[in-house]
Amino acid sequence: ILQAGGNAADAAIATAAMLNVVEPISTGVGGDCFALYYDARTAQVTALNGSGRAPSAASIQAITELGYANMPTYTGHTVSIPGAVAGWSDLLERHGRMTLADVLQPAIWTAEHGYPVSELIALGWRTQEKKLRRDPDWQSGDIDNGPPQPSGHELLIDGRAPRPGELMRIPTLAETLRGIAAEGKAYIYRGDFAHKLSEHVQRYGGWITPEDMAAHTSTWDEPISADYHGVRLYECPPNGQGLAAILALNLVAEYDLSTMPTADRLHVLIEAMRLAFADAQQWVCDPRVHAIPLGALVSKEYAAQRRQRIDMQRAARSVPYGAPMAGSDTVYLSVVDGEGNACSFINSLYMGTGSGLVVPGTGVSLQNRANLFVLEPAHPNALAPHKRPYQTIIPALTVHIEGEHAGALHACFGVMGGYMQPQGHLQMVVNLIDLEMTPQQALDMPRWALAGPSADLGAQEEGGLVQVEEGWDFGVLADLAQRGHRLAPVTGFARSAFGGGQIIVRNPINGILTGGSDPRKDGCAVGW
Repeated sequence: ILQAGGNAADAAIATAAMLNVVEPISTGVGGDCFALYYDARTAQVTALNGSGRAPSAASIQAITELGYANMPTYTGHTVSIPGAVAGWSDLLERHGRMTLADVLQPAIWTAEHGYPVSELIALGWRTQEKKLRRDPDWQSGDIDNGPPQPSGHELLIDGRAPRPGELMRIPTLAETLRGIAAEGKAYIYRGDFAHKLSEHVQRYGGWITPEDMAAHTSTWDEPISADYHGVRLYECPPNGQGLAAILALNLVAEYDLSTMPTADRLHVLIEAMRLAFADAQQWVCDPRVHAIPLGALVSKEYAAQRRQRIDMQRAARSVPYGAPMAGSDTVYLSVVDGEGNACSFINSLYMGTGSGLVVPGTGVSLQNRANLFVLEPAHPNALAPHKRPYQTIIPALTVHIEGEHAGALHACFGVMGGYMQPQGHLQMVVNLIDLEMTPQQALDMPRWALAGPSADLGAQEEGGLVQVEEGWDFGVLADLAQRGHRLAPVTGFARSAFGGGQIIVRNPINGILTGGSDPRKDGCAVGW
């Protein structure tokens, strides 16, 4: 797409659509998206929220009457309006040079003619077989998984997942993408597809109607940011959890991490992340429905107040959220074009094929993002009609803020993987800025992660649980354990829990781009 004259926005959407075809268990038409776009001409960063809302009939009472204490995981109730295609269209309209018809052609061809499935994607696909079929013996934790789902076979070969290297075709998805190319986003939100989606979701207990589909819109937001050692980190505002990355970076900004012993540095980062997650779990919600003290949360003053809770000798025993006074599975991709425009883009179905519900005859698996609502009516992130849930998917972008290159792009990056994402953003910024690593070095470094979901992100007992990847020095881990951190080593394929990152750094002097791609995923860095 870049070689054909497209810019970063065009290439991002073409790639997002292609990833829908080659990794349909993680992303696509039935999911949501977020983007940060850096315009090299104006040096401005814009934030696109392409996430969907709960349908008009969504009800806490209806869920609790079914016997649930928390939101179900894979039922139709967990499907919010899929915002991806509207996001694709709106990003192109504002920043692109090409049309949806232009950028969808490679994905359409590939879905129709087939592609060899890569190793890690095939491994993940195999874990989704029972969900896609809705087998009688499939255990999801939900009270009622609904009837078997013949349409799930559209994403299988003879009822099973494709094997590594096996040719996979998804002709029904090719037809859906062809319809989007011809009619634009209206193909998804107004017409036959919207009716098919609504009927299928309702069959599995959900509420979505064609009217809910037709009412969907993306929104353009003012990004939130944190200044850190010569760069400014941009994140999308709530309902995304990018707030957690901003809060954590503000907390560690006053430490000289570059000269700290490794154990001290990791301790500070982990403790800052605990504090940031405590706030994010309380405050990240749909700000258009429930007010968030966003300005106060991202302020240096609030960071200074919360920083006092970090004890260099001990892991926190408990981490309450703060209350400042007001005065918010996945694929990630990064594109920087020859003019210096950058698009940090993330697109997701959430939990591996999302709900697992495939709209019959379309090849489209639907997300289960409404699972992240809570059922406490007074909570900011409580389930309610026309409301966006807490979103884990977040893109990131940094610009220079000092000297003659102030305002120039520094890096376009992201780390996918549920609650790992803001933790990955924090670790990548520190690796790139404080430790002066190249993009590939930054990604290759072993990682740590506070275990999720929400209840484990704070410290319900001393230290909380910290997953640590193979590769850390044993003496460093022993030091952390002595401070009260409860460490859980992770090896092998389970390392995917630490997310998959992609980074492009731009040299502001000569425009040279340096890319890195995460070894934990089937990804690559490509330039021309």
